[in-house]
Amino acid sequence: MAEPFYASKTEYVDRALLGFARDHADVVELSTDPVFVRSIDRDPRRQVGLLSGGGSGHEPMHVGLVGRGMLDAAAPGRVFASPHNRQVYEGSRAAAGPAGVLHIVKNYTGDRINFGIAAERLRHDGIPVARVLVDDDVATESQQTATGRRGTGATVLTEKLLGAAADRGAGLDELVAIGETVVGRSRSIAVASLAQTSPVTGRPGFDLGPGELEYGVGIHGERAQHTIDRPPLEELVARMVDDVVTHLPGGRSVFLFVNGLGGTTYIELYNVFAEAVDALAARDIAVERSLVGPYTPALDMKGFSITITMLEPSVEAHPTGGWTALFDAPAWTAGLRK
Repeated sequence: MAEPFYASKTEYVDRALLGFARDHADVVELSTDPVFVRSIDRDPRRQVGLLSGGGSGHEPMHVGLVGRGMLDAAAPGRVFASPHNRQVYEGSRAAAGPAGVLHIVKNYTGDRINFGIAAERLRHDGIPVARVLVDDDVATESQQTATGRRGTGATVLTEKLLGAAADRGAGLDELVAIGETVVGRSRSIAVASLAQTSPVTGRPGFDLGPGELEYGVGIHGERAQHTIDRPPLEELVARMVDDVVTHLPGGRSVFLFVNGLGGTTYIELYNVFAEAVDALAARDIAVERSLVGPYTPALDMKGFSITITMLEPSVEAHPTGGWTALFDAPAWTAGLRK
């Protein structure tokens, strides 16, 4: 059993947020009642504030993506648990611009409920509010899954592109249209060879036998529908790329995001990335932009996810440069800086 390095088993999230805010005081400020993180600087052209949130344990998502060029605020819940609707409501009031606030929400029941309650309160206050729902996990795309695809790695790309669009002065309806299109053209899948360690018990969240792999694991430690024998990396990545691309519309260029789940080293992730680029090239698909790193971990889970966003030629041909230009736009947050 591995004992976590926490100051308190009951207040470890609060202490972590305090430490985060102190370390990045040039970027964010922390509200403690209710708990949310707010950017201290944003582009003066921004008319719509952006807020996201969800369970802790996925850092830098979301609090680490608060800052100029990305989110205006984030509401963190307890580990793998939705934030309370009061956190979302007060964080939204702090983040809202002259034209309102946009919620970027991962597709989990608790998040949808609490963000929905907060949105109703904001509308009652006269604050325009809308939502982009991220649902990119192909492992839960089936008629047997009542809630539909889970929201995972595509959330980071969505927040980056919408942050850049908001900095150009985009309105609420335009941001929703961009966000929904990006999500609709993004899919992900994750694998793990070891579960995350429980912050309370110090034990793994699930057990795997020697040489076994969870294929389609969730970022909250949800078991996959399939436990497989671990194949060579090139075969594994090729299978994952095929599964993701099969669920996407056609195209010849993509954004590729290789995400670490917390216990995977960069040397491993860059091996995965090299294999993924080759697997896409075998399909005559070019990687236009890329992101590699543990931006959406699941505490210390040993594994990785692959997210692919299929670019839309008509969007990329736009005089402003389309999504590629939004991806390249400046951002200054604790977790992502361009």
